[in-house]
Amino acid sequence: MLRFVLLIIAVVGLSGLPASAQLPTGPAGGPQRVAAALVAEGPVAPAESVALALDFRPEKGWHGYWTNPGDAGLGMTLDWDLPDGWTVSDPRYPVPDTLLISGLMNHVYEDPYGVLFAITAPSDAEPGTMVPIAVEANWLACSDRLCVPERARLSATVRVARASAEATARFDRWRQALPAPLDRPARFEEQAGSIRVSIPLPNGVALTEPHLFVEQKGVVDAAAPQRVLRQDGAVVFELQRPSGAQPLPSRFDAVLRLDEAGNGLAFTTEPGSVAPGGTPLDGAAGGLALPWLLLSALLGGVLLNVLPCVFPILSLKALALLRHGANEATARREGLAYTAGTTLAALGLGGLLLALRAGGEQVGWAFQLQEPVVIVLLALLAMAITANLVGLYQFAIPGFGARGSKAGETRGAFATGLLASFVATPCTGPFMAAALGAALLLPVTQALALFAALGIGLGLPFLLLGFVRPLRRALPKPGAWMERFRRWMALPMGLTALALAWLAWRMGGWTLLLGTSVFAAVILALLVRAGMRQQSGRPAVAAILAAMFVGVGAMLVTPHLVGEASAERDGVLPTQPFSAEALAQARAAGRPVFVWMTADWCVTCKVNEATAIETESVKQAFETADVVVLRGDWTRRDPAITRYLTERGSAGVPLYVWYEPGKPAENLPQLLSSDTLIHRAAR
Repeated sequence: MLRFVLLIIAVVGLSGLPASAQLPTGPAGGPQRVAAALVAEGPVAPAESVALALDFRPEKGWHGYWTNPGDAGLGMTLDWDLPDGWTVSDPRYPVPDTLLISGLMNHVYEDPYGVLFAITAPSDAEPGTMVPIAVEANWLACSDRLCVPERARLSATVRVARASAEATARFDRWRQALPAPLDRPARFEEQAGSIRVSIPLPNGVALTEPHLFVEQKGVVDAAAPQRVLRQDGAVVFELQRPSGAQPLPSRFDAVLRLDEAGNGLAFTTEPGSVAPGGTPLDGAAGGLALPWLLLSALLGGVLLNVLPCVFPILSLKALALLRHGANEATARREGLAYTAGTTLAALGLGGLLLALRAGGEQVGWAFQLQEPVVIVLLALLAMAITANLVGLYQFAIPGFGARGSKAGETRGAFATGLLASFVATPCTGPFMAAALGAALLLPVTQALALFAALGIGLGLPFLLLGFVRPLRRALPKPGAWMERFRRWMALPMGLTALALAWLAWRMGGWTLLLGTSVFAAVILALLVRAGMRQQSGRPAVAAILAAMFVGVGAMLVTPHLVGEASAERDGVLPTQPFSAEALAQARAAGRPVFVWMTADWCVTCKVNEATAIETESVKQAFETADVVVLRGDWTRRDPAITRYLTERGSAGVPLYVWYEPGKPAENLPQLLSSDTLIHRAAR
């Protein structure tokens, strides 16, 4: 009761404050209990935006409030004073904490926090001018015994410049405290006196202190206990409705707190069917999830070494140590440099993936292979490496060639690791799916740790070779066989080049294939000329540089060569194109559904299709069971497929999902067998 009285006093006092106040004030004109300041991240270019922040600093024992303060408290109100043409966005709050006092739930901040905005300059803003920005802010500061209305006229100056400011450390900390946007909505279903909210979340994402904050007041009883259940690919909250509540809105916004560190997800909920049941979540059960995910990423990286485009690189790098009689120090140094290269490349690709997704792009793992220019570049690179392996010319392919100084050897090993990591990303293999799927929703630091583990796993075989002497001794002694082995390694690399040329045809039609072939022929001719000059003892640098310039020209011309993609493939298994509507219709008809997500650049996908999916025995079993097959082609970027992959906890392909009528979806193994599919159809 005391809390309600204090709240009424606070509201009345807040409404009676004079609008002309210019300075921050607390109780009776004293100091603020939650001090505030308005700060800008830096200058802003015309027609662009820059970040603003309200920097709040509560005194010890006091707290401020989230946009929905909960059962008590008061949200912040703002009245902006902006120059003509300038606009400011809605506020973005960090993930709040819960504070239960006398049975009332409060959504609060007890530590310093920042509320972020984006202010946009008009296109006619004059560079060099200093623009004053001001806001009349009203907020409530509370302790466990007292609430005080506070207000201030806060101001800042923004400079107009020709280029916007770069991110600063302080604003980066505030951004990291914001809930990450979930790229698809959750579903809610009303029941007697409660609602069930289903949030798409991969099983590998740990939930150590989950709590659902609903932004709109009156939707749920904030103080009532929240029941949390795990389902396949989702987490379900059962929330109590307040007594005498108004009808539910058509949609509402919410924030899911994941853990005690304040990491969270922001999303919109829409009406829909929520599957019954689920496994009640033990608050401590998710604590070991990250270590297991890191182990999965590490093992997945190790298995990437068997890909036909990576194995020759790893093998020849290992034989280079034998050929040059590497001592213990050299072997360790090169092992560390190679692994640093694979790790840095994986971190770079992973960081770019997270940045693109944060910017609203629907992308997944191996997103770069969905771009024709990358495919053409890789095809030309594979062709050049093949020509080198068969002896048409000599070139210091990083780590394979000229050895001399320690620094040169280390740089060569590092560059080889970068190359191996870049060409090893066509698929998510065994162990990788859960780890990379979770990385799309985990906090940035944890997600980058998973990508780093993947890179370390890719470099681990060579790292062990460098540090474990018995492994090096187990390799055959140097001899003439090494040159024959080197030429044999041209076979998988040459097949990789042909596969990439085929992929160029699949992605861009005959025009792109013809263009790729012409560029490859010119580069090959230049490399052969370089080899002839090398055999006669003359310099070949000019010919090799010319080949590189042709490769750069190919990258610039490729976007203009992309034509109509090749016709859809004719397979053994009758399929329909994947769409959410087709999936819903098939399930509504009560038929089994097999969802098959693939891409032409995915090696694992093609192996599964040839050995397990596109077989007569599977076709007959599916026809008997009346199975609907929905095939999603992710060769080129497709936002609908990306959303579905993320919803099923996968960052890439292959992905196979089985829907039994009336039962939850089941993710099938990434390495399929015909027996697996026939067994599902016969159930």
